[in-house]
Amino acid sequence: MSLAFPFGRSQFRNKVVVVTGASAGVGRATAEAFARQGAFLGLIARDADALADTRAELMRIGAPVAVHACDVADAEAVFAAAARFERELGPIDVWVNAAMVTVFSPIADMTPEEFRRVTEVTYLGFVHGTLAALKTMRPRNDGTIVQVGSALAYRGIPLQSAYCAAKFAIRGFTQSLRTELEHDGSRVRVSMVQLPGINTPQFDWARAHVGRHPQPVAPVFEPEVPARAILRAAREGKAEYWVSRIVAELVLGTMIAPRWVARYLARTAVEGQMTPERLSPQRPDNLYTPVGRYHRTHGSFGNKAKHRAVTLNADHARFGVVAAGTAVTLGLGFLIGRAAQRFVTERTQPRIR
Repeated sequence: MSLAFPFGRSQFRNKVVVVTGASAGVGRATAEAFARQGAFLGLIARDADALADTRAELMRIGAPVAVHACDVADAEAVFAAAARFERELGPIDVWVNAAMVTVFSPIADMTPEEFRRVTEVTYLGFVHGTLAALKTMRPRNDGTIVQVGSALAYRGIPLQSAYCAAKFAIRGFTQSLRTELEHDGSRVRVSMVQLPGINTPQFDWARAHVGRHPQPVAPVFEPEVPARAILRAAREGKAEYWVSRIVAELVLGTMIAPRWVARYLARTAVEGQMTPERLSPQRPDNLYTPVGRYHRTHGSFGNKAKHRAVTLNADHARFGVVAAGTAVTLGLGFLIGRAAQRFVTERTQPRIR
């Protein structure tokens, strides 16, 4: 395939990139970011009309785009999408798992079916995408898989139990996969990008058993922020990235002072996830079927969303905390030792009268 692009030099130029959940939010912003880098895009989402809109938008940028409307909870459909993209675009170089659904609800108000559905899409959808990617990448011994995660992969919060559990599961699954790839000496790389609150349509269309309209936990960032981090992960292939300082603070705080973090979230995170606006009983949700009018990149909280955030290599951040803690411990030990030595010296030396 020979195509000319209006882009400069880019690591992703003419590379085939698949994005799930590509019709809205972070997935759509990520697809656009790769398109602007000259990539060939394979897009997966449930709503065929929304995918067609996304495709048209990206083709105006100049990117070749193939789409496949399917539910990522359907493993065979995801495998069929991967095969189609390889036929139409070429070997898959990068696969980004971003599709998700959630339910904002106290646990006691949720049904077993709702837990199952969130798990099938938000966790097993990532598994299905990963298996499809590995099927094409492992024989070539090359490729990168990026899992779009969350700070909630480390810290469960109220009203999002099913989503938190799915993100925890993705993190465990990804860690297991990474060790197997390392054991095999594989050049296939897998990264996880942990996100803060993002201004996406999920707060407009997610099922909710709460009295007021859901909102992201502050601070909130626009979808282009994680899109840039996902490009970095696809480029570098490190194990994990934390988008914004708030993610680093929550993850490290949970490691260092888990009980304090739990008490803080119990006091603040219920009210913090709801606006004053009453929730209509007739409000549609996307748990089982798409809600067409909300298929867009940005949600309803642009007035408070930030456009920039630092993205940290998680290994470096953890090392920095350990090194700082070690330095503090050694410093205190040194000071205590000097004080003790001075005390012993003063007690044992004869006094001059």
